Amino acid sequence: MKEHRAGLDGTLSAFTEELFAQLPRADQRRWARSYLQGLLATPGKKSVRRLAASVSSSPTASQSLQQFVNASPWDWEPTRRQLIRVAERHGWARAWVIETAVLPKRGDHSCGVHRRFVPSVGRTVNCQLGIGAFLSSESGDLPVDWRLLLPEQWGDDTRLCERARVPESARSLPLWAHVIDLVENLAAHTSFPAVPVVTDVSDYPEGVCLLDQLSRLGRDFVVSVPLDLPVLPAHSRPSGARRDATDAQGALDVRRFLQWHGTRHPYAVTFTTPGRQQQQVRVVSGLVRLPGSRHTYRVFAEQPSEGDRPLRVWITSLVDRDIEHLTALARMHSGTVSTLRSLEADYGLLDFEGRSFPGWHHHMTLVSAAYAYSRLFSTPGQSPQLDVYRRTSDLYHV
Repeated sequence: MKEHRAGLDGTLSAFTEELFAQLPRADQRRWARSYLQGLLATPGKKSVRRLAASVSSSPTASQSLQQFVNASPWDWEPTRRQLIRVAERHGWARAWVIETAVLPKRGDHSCGVHRRFVPSVGRTVNCQLGIGAFLSSESGDLPVDWRLLLPEQWGDDTRLCERARVPESARSLPLWAHVIDLVENLAAHTSFPAVPVVTDVSDYPEGVCLLDQLSRLGRDFVVSVPLDLPVLPAHSRPSGARRDATDAQGALDVRRFLQWHGTRHPYAVTFTTPGRQQQQVRVVSGLVRLPGSRHTYRVFAEQPSEGDRPLRVWITSLVDRDIEHLTALARMHSGTVSTLRSLEADYGLLDFEGRSFPGWHHHMTLVSAAYAYSRLFSTPGQSPQLDVYRRTSDLYHV
C-alpha cells in the first residue's frame, strides 16, 4: 500500500513539475503540488484551510497556500498552454466546447461579482460568471482555459479594478468577446488542426455577434442560439443594393423558421446514452442566413415527440455535414455540462477564497490541472502515460 501511495505521489510530482516548470522557485512548485493534492484528496468544501490540513501538519501551511494562490505573482498562461499539450498527448479533441460557469458568491467584494438572472435555477443570484474552454472527445472533456466576465459596473470603476488587480485588457468585455478570445488562444497553442467550436448562448443576447465573429475568423461552429434569433430562409437571398432593405423584411425567429420551413420528414437519429442505451430522436433542419449577411448556415433541433417545440436550436457553419454528425457535436455540450458539475462538486470550482483577478485565475488553473490529473493519471494500470510519469518521477524532487 505504501509503495502504491509512493507511486501516485511520484506521478503527481512529475505532473506538477511539467505543468508548473515556468515557476522560478522550488517552493512555488511545491505549493502548487500541495494545492493539487489537496483538491484531489479533500472531501467536501475545498477551503484553503481544509486543503492545507489534508496535506500538511504545519500550522503555517494554510497561510502559505493562501499566499501562493492569491498574492504570488505567477503567470497562469504558460501552465494552461502546457495543460493543452498534456491533454493532446492523450488524443485528438473532436470539439472545442465553450461553457459558462455560474459561481455563487456572498457579499460584493469578490472580483467580478454581480447579480444575474440564471435561467437554469429560475432566479437572480449573486455570482461570478466564468467562461471555460474544454477539449472534448468521446472519452470526456478537459478544461484547459478560463475567462472571468466583468459586468459594466466593474469596468466603469477604475478604483475597484485596481484593488482587484484587474488588467485593462480584461475589463467589461462582452461574453462573445471572451468566447472569441478563448477560441483564438486554443488555435494559437494547439498542435492539432482546428476542430468545430461548440457552445450554448441561448440564454444570452450574444448570438449574432458571436456567429459573425466566428465566421470572420473562418472557424466552424455549432452554436445553440436564442429561439427568437431572426433568420431568413437561405433561398430568399437578395442581390445588389437592395440586400439591406430586403433583409429588414421577412425575417422570422429561428423557432418559427423550423416550424414552417424545416424538413417535412424529420431525420431519425440514433445515439447511445451515458447508460449505454440506444435512443432515437427526431431532428428537423433547414438552411438559413442571418439578416445583413450572405453566409448560409444550417439550423437544426431535436424534437422529442410529435408537436413538441424544440428545447434548443443549433446553428452551424457545417452545412454539408450529415445530421447525425451535427447532432453528435451538439450533444457534446451536454457532456461538458456534466464535467462542469463534477468540477463544482468534487474539485473545488466554487470554493475560491479571495478577491483578486489573478487569484481567481490561479485557482481555476489549479482546479483544471487537478481534474486533468484525476482523469489521465490517477488510476494505476489504465493509462500508458501513467507509466511514463512513473519512470520519470525520480527526476523530480519537490
